[in-house]
Amino acid sequence: MARHDRSLVRNNPLLFQATTKRNTPSSRKIISLLVVGIFFLSGIIAPNQNAYAKTSRIKDIVDIEGVRENQLIGYGLVVGLNGTGDSLRNSPFTERSLVAMLERMGVNVRDQNMNTGNVAAVMVTATLPPFTNQGARIDIHVSALGDATDLRGGNLLVTPLMAADGEVYAVAQGPVSVAGFSIQGDATTVTQNIPTSGTIASGAIVEREIDFTLAELQQIRLSLKNPDFTTARRIAQAVNGFTSSSIATAQNSASVLLKRPNNYDGSIVDLITDIEQLPVQPDQPARVVISENTGVIVIGADVRISPVAIAQSNLTIKITETPQVSQANPFAENGETVVVPRTDLDINQGDQVKLSTLDTGVTLQDLVTGLNSLGMQPRDIITILQAIKAAGALQADIEVI
Repeated sequence: MARHDRSLVRNNPLLFQATTKRNTPSSRKIISLLVVGIFFLSGIIAPNQNAYAKTSRIKDIVDIEGVRENQLIGYGLVVGLNGTGDSLRNSPFTERSLVAMLERMGVNVRDQNMNTGNVAAVMVTATLPPFTNQGARIDIHVSALGDATDLRGGNLLVTPLMAADGEVYAVAQGPVSVAGFSIQGDATTVTQNIPTSGTIASGAIVEREIDFTLAELQQIRLSLKNPDFTTARRIAQAVNGFTSSSIATAQNSASVLLKRPNNYDGSIVDLITDIEQLPVQPDQPARVVISENTGVIVIGADVRISPVAIAQSNLTIKITETPQVSQANPFAENGETVVVPRTDLDINQGDQVKLSTLDTGVTLQDLVTGLNSLGMQPRDIITILQAIKAAGALQADIEVI
Protein backbone atom coordinates (compact mmCIF):
# COMPACT_ATOMS: atom_id res chain seq x y z
CA MET A 1 0.00 0.00 0.00
CA ALA A 2 2.87 2.39 0.80
CA ARG A 3 4.46 1.73 -2.59
CA HIS A 4 1.17 2.55 -4.28
CA ASP A 5 0.93 5.81 -2.28
CA ARG A 6 4.42 6.96 -3.29
CA SER A 7 3.78 6.03 -6.92
CA LEU A 8 0.60 8.08 -6.99
CA VAL A 9 2.36 11.14 -5.57
CA ARG A 10 5.35 10.73 -7.91
CA ASN A 11 3.17 10.43 -11.00
CA ASN A 12 1.17 13.51 -10.12
CA PRO A 13 3.28 16.63 -10.85
CA LEU A 14 1.30 18.81 -8.47
CA LEU A 15 1.62 16.47 -5.51
CA PHE A 16 5.25 15.63 -6.28
CA GLN A 17 6.17 19.30 -6.48
CA ALA A 18 4.32 20.03 -3.27
CA THR A 19 6.08 17.26 -1.33
CA THR A 20 9.55 18.39 -2.47
CA LYS A 21 9.07 21.87 -1.09
CA ARG A 22 9.85 22.88 2.44
CA ASN A 23 7.53 21.06 4.78
CA THR A 24 6.10 23.42 7.35
CA PRO A 25 3.56 22.14 9.89
CA SER A 26 0.73 23.85 8.03
CA SER A 27 1.90 22.63 4.62
CA ARG A 28 2.27 19.06 5.89
CA LYS A 29 -1.26 19.23 7.24
CA ILE A 30 -2.64 20.52 3.95
CA ILE A 31 -0.73 17.91 1.93
CA SER A 32 -1.91 15.12 4.24
CA LEU A 33 -5.52 16.23 3.91
CA LEU A 34 -5.09 16.48 0.13
CA VAL A 35 -3.67 12.97 -0.17
CA VAL A 36 -6.32 11.50 2.12
CA GLY A 37 -9.02 13.29 0.13
CA ILE A 38 -7.67 11.90 -3.15
CA PHE A 39 -7.65 8.33 -1.85
CA PHE A 40 -11.13 8.82 -0.39
CA LEU A 41 -12.44 10.02 -3.74
CA SER A 42 -10.64 7.17 -5.49
CA GLY A 43 -12.49 4.74 -3.27
CA ILE A 44 -15.80 6.33 -4.27
CA ILE A 45 -15.14 6.56 -8.00
CA ALA A 46 -13.45 3.17 -8.46
CA PRO A 47 -14.29 0.86 -5.56
CA ASN A 48 -13.15 -2.70 -5.26
CA GLN A 49 -14.67 -4.95 -7.90
CA ASN A 50 -16.08 -7.23 -5.21
CA ALA A 51 -18.51 -4.44 -4.39
CA TYR A 52 -20.14 -5.05 -7.76
CA ALA A 53 -20.69 -8.72 -7.03
CA LYS A 54 -24.43 -8.21 -6.47
CA THR A 55 -26.99 -10.96 -6.48
CA SER A 56 -30.15 -11.00 -8.56
CA ARG A 57 -33.38 -12.88 -8.19
CA ILE A 58 -33.81 -15.87 -10.44
CA LYS A 59 -37.01 -14.32 -11.87
CA ASP A 60 -34.98 -11.36 -13.15
CA ILE A 61 -32.40 -13.39 -15.09
CA VAL A 62 -34.49 -16.23 -16.58
CA ASP A 63 -37.63 -16.79 -18.60
CA ILE A 64 -39.91 -19.79 -18.15
CA GLU A 65 -40.16 -21.77 -21.35
CA GLY A 66 -43.69 -21.54 -22.73
CA VAL A 67 -44.58 -18.43 -20.74
CA ARG A 68 -44.12 -15.82 -23.42
CA GLU A 69 -45.78 -12.93 -25.21
CA ASN A 70 -47.19 -13.18 -28.73
CA GLN A 71 -47.16 -10.46 -31.37
CA LEU A 72 -50.36 -9.52 -33.18
CA ILE A 73 -50.79 -7.49 -36.36
CA GLY A 74 -53.67 -6.24 -38.47
CA TYR A 75 -54.61 -3.89 -41.30
CA GLY A 76 -57.36 -1.34 -40.88
CA LEU A 77 -58.77 2.07 -41.71
CA VAL A 78 -58.81 5.25 -39.65
CA VAL A 79 -61.67 7.61 -40.51
CA GLY A 80 -62.72 11.06 -39.35
CA LEU A 81 -59.47 12.85 -40.17
CA ASN A 82 -59.56 16.56 -40.89
CA GLY A 83 -58.23 16.39 -44.43
CA THR A 84 -54.95 14.83 -43.28
CA GLY A 85 -55.63 11.31 -44.54
CA ASP A 86 -54.32 9.43 -47.55
CA SER A 87 -54.63 10.84 -51.05
CA LEU A 88 -56.45 8.06 -52.87
CA ARG A 89 -54.45 8.69 -56.04
CA ASN A 90 -51.13 8.02 -54.29
CA SER A 91 -52.50 5.29 -51.99
CA PRO A 92 -54.62 2.98 -54.17
CA PHE A 93 -54.80 0.33 -51.43
CA THR A 94 -56.69 2.82 -49.25
CA GLU A 95 -59.32 3.31 -51.94
CA ARG A 96 -59.72 -0.45 -52.51
CA SER A 97 -60.08 -1.06 -48.77
CA LEU A 98 -62.64 1.73 -48.46
CA VAL A 99 -64.68 0.39 -51.39
CA ALA A 100 -64.62 -3.17 -49.98
CA MET A 101 -65.71 -1.96 -46.54
CA LEU A 102 -68.62 0.06 -47.94
CA GLU A 103 -69.76 -2.88 -50.09
CA ARG A 104 -69.87 -5.12 -47.01
CA MET A 105 -72.26 -2.57 -45.53
CA GLY A 106 -74.44 -2.54 -48.64
CA VAL A 107 -73.09 0.63 -50.23
CA ASN A 108 -72.05 0.22 -53.86
CA VAL A 109 -69.41 2.76 -54.86
CA ARG A 110 -67.63 0.88 -57.63
CA ASP A 111 -66.80 2.90 -60.73
CA GLN A 112 -67.32 6.04 -58.69
CA ASN A 113 -64.75 8.82 -58.53
CA MET A 114 -63.90 8.99 -54.84
CA ASN A 115 -61.93 11.97 -53.61
CA THR A 116 -61.67 12.12 -49.85
CA GLY A 117 -58.83 13.01 -47.52
CA ASN A 118 -60.48 11.86 -44.31
CA VAL A 119 -59.43 8.19 -44.46
CA ALA A 120 -56.02 6.62 -43.80
CA ALA A 121 -54.82 3.05 -44.13
CA VAL A 122 -52.96 1.92 -41.01
CA MET A 123 -51.11 -1.06 -39.61
CA VAL A 124 -52.22 -2.08 -36.13
CA THR A 125 -49.85 -3.95 -33.81
CA ALA A 126 -50.29 -5.32 -30.30
CA THR A 127 -48.63 -7.62 -27.80
CA LEU A 128 -50.69 -10.44 -26.31
CA PRO A 129 -49.38 -11.16 -22.78
CA PRO A 130 -49.20 -14.76 -21.54
CA PHE A 131 -52.29 -16.25 -19.88
CA THR A 132 -54.54 -13.45 -21.15
CA ASN A 133 -58.16 -14.53 -20.79
CA GLN A 134 -60.88 -14.14 -23.39
CA GLY A 135 -62.59 -10.77 -23.06
CA ALA A 136 -59.55 -8.99 -21.62
CA ARG A 137 -58.42 -5.72 -23.19
CA ILE A 138 -54.92 -4.93 -24.46
CA ASP A 139 -53.25 -1.77 -25.75
CA ILE A 140 -52.63 -1.34 -29.47
CA HIS A 141 -50.36 0.82 -31.62
CA VAL A 142 -51.52 2.42 -34.89
CA SER A 143 -49.15 3.56 -37.68
CA ALA A 144 -50.02 5.20 -41.00
CA LEU A 145 -49.31 3.12 -44.08
CA GLY A 146 -49.96 5.63 -46.86
CA ASP A 147 -49.20 9.33 -47.25
CA ALA A 148 -51.41 10.57 -44.42
CA THR A 149 -49.87 13.50 -42.55
CA ASP A 150 -51.74 13.37 -39.24
CA LEU A 151 -53.90 10.81 -37.42
CA ARG A 152 -55.25 13.20 -34.80
CA GLY A 153 -59.00 13.00 -34.35
CA GLY A 154 -59.23 9.72 -36.25
CA ASN A 155 -61.17 6.65 -35.25
CA LEU A 156 -59.99 3.13 -36.01
CA LEU A 157 -62.66 0.88 -37.49
CA VAL A 158 -63.02 -2.78 -36.52
CA THR A 159 -59.67 -4.45 -37.25
CA PRO A 160 -58.94 -8.17 -36.67
CA LEU A 161 -55.50 -8.84 -35.17
CA MET A 162 -53.76 -12.04 -36.22
CA ALA A 163 -50.75 -13.93 -34.88
CA ALA A 164 -48.02 -15.69 -36.86
CA ASP A 165 -50.25 -18.76 -37.31
CA GLY A 166 -52.83 -16.69 -39.22
CA GLU A 167 -55.51 -17.02 -36.54
CA VAL A 168 -57.40 -14.01 -35.17
CA TYR A 169 -56.78 -13.52 -31.45
CA ALA A 170 -58.12 -9.99 -30.87
CA VAL A 171 -60.26 -7.29 -32.48
CA ALA A 172 -59.31 -3.61 -32.27
CA GLN A 173 -61.38 -0.45 -32.55
CA GLY A 174 -61.48 3.02 -31.02
CA PRO A 175 -60.28 6.64 -31.17
CA VAL A 176 -56.58 7.13 -31.89
CA SER A 177 -54.51 9.12 -29.41
CA VAL A 178 -51.59 10.98 -31.04
CA ALA A 179 -48.88 12.82 -29.09
CA GLY A 180 -47.45 14.73 -32.06
CA PHE A 181 -48.85 17.29 -34.45
CA SER A 182 -48.09 18.80 -37.85
CA ILE A 183 -49.10 22.32 -38.90
CA GLN A 184 -48.50 23.40 -42.48
CA GLY A 185 -48.69 26.87 -44.00
CA ASP A 186 -47.93 28.32 -47.41
CA ALA A 187 -44.22 28.70 -46.75
CA THR A 188 -43.34 26.53 -43.77
CA THR A 189 -44.31 23.43 -41.82
CA VAL A 190 -44.02 22.78 -38.08
CA THR A 191 -43.95 19.16 -36.90
CA GLN A 192 -43.55 17.87 -33.36
CA ASN A 193 -43.01 14.20 -32.51
CA ILE A 194 -44.64 11.71 -34.91
CA PRO A 195 -48.20 12.69 -35.87
CA THR A 196 -48.64 9.63 -38.11
CA SER A 197 -48.33 7.17 -35.23
CA GLY A 198 -50.61 6.78 -32.23
CA THR A 199 -51.99 4.44 -29.60
CA ILE A 200 -55.33 3.25 -28.30
CA ALA A 201 -55.28 2.30 -24.63
CA SER A 202 -57.23 -0.93 -24.08
CA GLY A 203 -58.20 -0.68 -27.72
CA ALA A 204 -58.43 -4.40 -28.50
CA ILE A 205 -60.55 -7.17 -27.00
CA VAL A 206 -59.03 -10.65 -26.77
CA GLU A 207 -61.25 -13.13 -28.60
CA ARG A 208 -59.08 -16.22 -28.35
CA GLU A 209 -56.73 -17.53 -25.66
CA ILE A 210 -53.36 -19.19 -26.13
CA ASP A 211 -53.61 -22.86 -25.19
CA PHE A 212 -50.97 -23.45 -22.52
CA THR A 213 -51.65 -25.25 -19.23
CA LEU A 214 -48.82 -24.60 -16.82
CA ALA A 215 -50.36 -26.35 -13.80
CA GLU A 216 -50.28 -29.77 -15.50
CA LEU A 217 -46.55 -29.71 -16.24
CA GLN A 218 -44.28 -32.02 -14.27
CA GLN A 219 -41.11 -30.25 -15.36
CA ILE A 220 -40.24 -26.80 -16.65
CA ARG A 221 -37.22 -25.29 -18.34
CA LEU A 222 -35.68 -22.01 -17.24
CA SER A 223 -34.17 -20.06 -20.14
CA LEU A 224 -31.38 -17.65 -19.23
CA LYS A 225 -31.74 -14.15 -20.67
CA ASN A 226 -27.94 -13.90 -20.86
CA PRO A 227 -26.65 -17.44 -21.49
CA ASP A 228 -23.67 -18.39 -19.34
CA PHE A 229 -22.49 -21.78 -18.04
CA THR A 230 -21.47 -20.44 -14.64
CA THR A 231 -24.78 -18.67 -14.09
CA ALA A 232 -26.75 -21.76 -15.16
CA ARG A 233 -24.82 -23.91 -12.69
CA ARG A 234 -25.35 -21.42 -9.87
CA ILE A 235 -29.10 -21.39 -10.55
CA ALA A 236 -29.23 -25.18 -10.37
CA GLN A 237 -27.24 -25.17 -7.12
CA ALA A 238 -29.51 -22.52 -5.57
CA VAL A 239 -32.67 -24.46 -6.48
CA ASN A 240 -31.27 -27.77 -5.24
CA GLY A 241 -30.15 -26.16 -2.00
CA PHE A 242 -33.59 -24.65 -1.44
CA THR A 243 -35.49 -27.90 -2.08
CA SER A 244 -32.83 -30.16 -0.48
CA SER A 245 -33.03 -32.41 -3.54
CA SER A 246 -31.49 -32.65 -7.00
CA ILE A 247 -34.44 -31.40 -9.03
CA ALA A 248 -32.54 -28.83 -11.11
CA THR A 249 -29.96 -29.62 -13.78
CA ALA A 250 -28.02 -27.17 -15.92
CA GLN A 251 -28.44 -28.57 -19.44
CA ASN A 252 -26.33 -25.96 -21.19
CA SER A 253 -25.41 -22.30 -20.93
CA ALA A 254 -28.94 -21.18 -21.80
CA SER A 255 -31.31 -23.53 -19.96
CA VAL A 256 -31.86 -25.21 -16.60
CA LEU A 257 -34.26 -28.16 -16.40
CA LEU A 258 -36.45 -28.15 -13.29
CA LYS A 259 -38.43 -31.24 -12.25
CA ARG A 260 -41.29 -31.17 -9.79
CA PRO A 261 -40.20 -32.99 -6.59
CA ASN A 262 -42.34 -35.90 -5.48
CA ASN A 263 -42.58 -34.69 -1.90
CA TYR A 264 -43.66 -31.16 -2.83
CA ASP A 265 -47.19 -30.45 -1.63
CA GLY A 266 -47.84 -27.35 -3.70
CA SER A 267 -48.52 -26.95 -7.39
CA ILE A 268 -45.97 -26.18 -10.07
CA VAL A 269 -47.04 -22.52 -9.81
CA ASP A 270 -46.21 -22.56 -6.09
CA LEU A 271 -42.82 -24.08 -6.87
CA ILE A 272 -42.07 -21.39 -9.45
CA THR A 273 -43.13 -18.69 -6.98
CA ASP A 274 -40.72 -20.01 -4.35
CA ILE A 275 -37.81 -20.54 -6.72
CA GLU A 276 -37.94 -17.23 -8.58
CA GLN A 277 -37.23 -15.34 -5.34
CA LEU A 278 -33.92 -17.16 -4.72
CA PRO A 279 -30.82 -14.92 -5.00
CA VAL A 280 -28.13 -15.86 -7.52
CA GLN A 281 -24.94 -14.04 -8.48
CA PRO A 282 -24.92 -13.96 -12.29
CA ASP A 283 -21.64 -14.25 -14.14
CA GLN A 284 -20.76 -12.77 -17.49
CA PRO A 285 -17.86 -12.99 -19.95
CA ALA A 286 -15.39 -10.14 -20.27
CA ARG A 287 -16.81 -7.90 -22.95
CA VAL A 288 -16.28 -4.39 -24.29
CA VAL A 289 -19.29 -2.88 -26.07
CA ILE A 290 -18.60 0.04 -28.41
CA SER A 291 -21.04 2.34 -30.19
CA GLU A 292 -19.13 4.07 -32.96
CA ASN A 293 -22.07 6.31 -33.81
CA THR A 294 -22.37 7.89 -30.36
CA GLY A 295 -18.88 7.22 -28.97
CA VAL A 296 -20.27 5.31 -25.97
CA ILE A 297 -17.97 2.65 -24.48
CA VAL A 298 -19.11 0.07 -21.92
CA ILE A 299 -16.33 -2.02 -20.35
CA GLY A 300 -17.18 -5.07 -18.26
CA ALA A 301 -15.72 -5.40 -14.78
CA ASP A 302 -13.77 -8.57 -15.66
CA VAL A 303 -11.86 -7.09 -18.60
CA ARG A 304 -8.09 -7.69 -18.35
CA ILE A 305 -5.22 -6.81 -20.65
CA SER A 306 -1.72 -8.24 -20.99
CA PRO A 307 1.45 -6.09 -20.79
CA VAL A 308 1.29 -3.51 -23.54
CA ALA A 309 2.62 -0.03 -24.29
CA ILE A 310 0.30 2.59 -25.75
CA ALA A 311 1.33 5.73 -27.61
CA GLN A 312 -1.09 8.16 -29.16
CA SER A 313 -0.19 11.03 -31.44
CA ASN A 314 -2.63 13.73 -32.45
CA LEU A 315 -1.78 14.35 -36.09
CA THR A 316 -3.68 17.23 -37.66
CA ILE A 317 -3.40 18.14 -41.35
CA LYS A 318 -4.98 21.40 -42.46
CA ILE A 319 -5.28 22.22 -46.15
CA THR A 320 -6.27 25.75 -47.15
CA GLU A 321 -7.03 26.65 -50.73
CA THR A 322 -6.58 30.37 -51.59
CA PRO A 323 -6.88 30.86 -55.36
CA GLN A 324 -5.43 34.09 -56.70
CA VAL A 325 -6.30 35.99 -59.86
CA SER A 326 -3.35 36.86 -62.11
CA GLN A 327 -3.85 39.60 -64.67
CA ALA A 328 -1.73 40.17 -67.76
CA ASN A 329 0.50 43.25 -68.05
CA PRO A 330 -1.01 46.29 -69.75
CA PHE A 331 -0.79 46.27 -73.54
CA ALA A 332 0.55 42.68 -73.49
CA GLU A 333 -0.11 40.71 -76.64
CA ASN A 334 -2.34 37.64 -76.21
CA GLY A 335 -2.59 38.40 -72.50
CA GLU A 336 -5.43 36.96 -70.44
CA THR A 337 -6.55 36.85 -66.85
CA VAL A 338 -6.12 33.44 -65.20
CA VAL A 339 -6.81 31.97 -61.77
CA VAL A 340 -3.68 30.59 -60.10
CA PRO A 341 -4.29 27.98 -57.36
CA ARG A 342 -2.41 28.40 -54.09
CA THR A 343 -2.44 25.69 -51.44
CA ASP A 344 -1.25 26.09 -47.84
CA LEU A 345 -0.47 22.83 -46.03
CA ASP A 346 -0.21 22.89 -42.22
CA ILE A 347 0.82 19.71 -40.38
CA ASN A 348 0.59 19.63 -36.58
CA GLN A 349 1.62 16.47 -34.75
CA GLY A 350 0.73 17.75 -31.29
CA ASP A 351 2.97 18.93 -28.50
CA GLN A 352 2.29 16.15 -25.99
CA VAL A 353 2.88 12.67 -27.37
CA LYS A 354 2.83 10.27 -24.43
CA LEU A 355 3.74 6.62 -24.03
CA SER A 356 1.98 4.64 -21.33
CA THR A 357 2.82 1.12 -20.20
CA LEU A 358 0.17 -1.15 -18.72
CA ASP A 359 1.35 -4.11 -16.66
CA THR A 360 0.06 -7.67 -16.41
CA GLY A 361 -3.51 -8.19 -15.25
CA VAL A 362 -4.57 -4.59 -15.56
CA THR A 363 -8.13 -4.17 -14.33
CA LEU A 364 -10.96 -1.99 -15.52
CA GLN A 365 -9.97 0.75 -13.10
CA ASP A 366 -6.33 0.76 -14.24
CA LEU A 367 -7.29 0.66 -17.92
CA VAL A 368 -9.65 3.63 -17.72
CA THR A 369 -7.23 5.59 -15.54
CA GLY A 370 -4.37 4.95 -17.95
CA LEU A 371 -6.36 6.01 -21.01
CA ASN A 372 -7.65 9.12 -19.27
CA SER A 373 -4.10 10.04 -18.26
CA LEU A 374 -3.21 10.17 -21.95
CA GLY A 375 -5.95 12.74 -22.50
CA MET A 376 -7.98 10.41 -24.71
CA GLN A 377 -11.37 11.28 -26.08
CA PRO A 378 -14.02 8.52 -26.35
CA ARG A 379 -13.40 8.01 -30.08
CA ASP A 380 -9.64 7.80 -29.46
CA ILE A 381 -10.26 5.18 -26.77
CA ILE A 382 -12.34 3.14 -29.24
CA THR A 383 -9.42 3.06 -31.68
CA ILE A 384 -6.95 2.14 -28.93
CA LEU A 385 -9.13 -0.69 -27.61
CA GLN A 386 -9.46 -2.14 -31.09
CA ALA A 387 -5.69 -1.90 -31.56
CA ILE A 388 -5.06 -3.63 -28.21
CA LYS A 389 -7.46 -6.40 -29.24
CA ALA A 390 -5.68 -6.78 -32.60
CA ALA A 391 -2.37 -7.09 -30.73
CA GLY A 392 -3.80 -9.97 -28.68
CA ALA A 393 -3.40 -8.10 -25.40
CA LEU A 394 -7.09 -7.51 -24.61
CA GLN A 395 -8.56 -10.54 -22.83
CA ALA A 396 -12.15 -9.74 -23.75
CA ASP A 397 -14.55 -9.69 -26.65
CA ILE A 398 -15.24 -6.42 -28.46
CA GLU A 399 -18.79 -5.95 -29.65
CA VAL A 400 -19.50 -3.03 -31.97
CA ILE A 401 -23.13 -1.90 -32.11
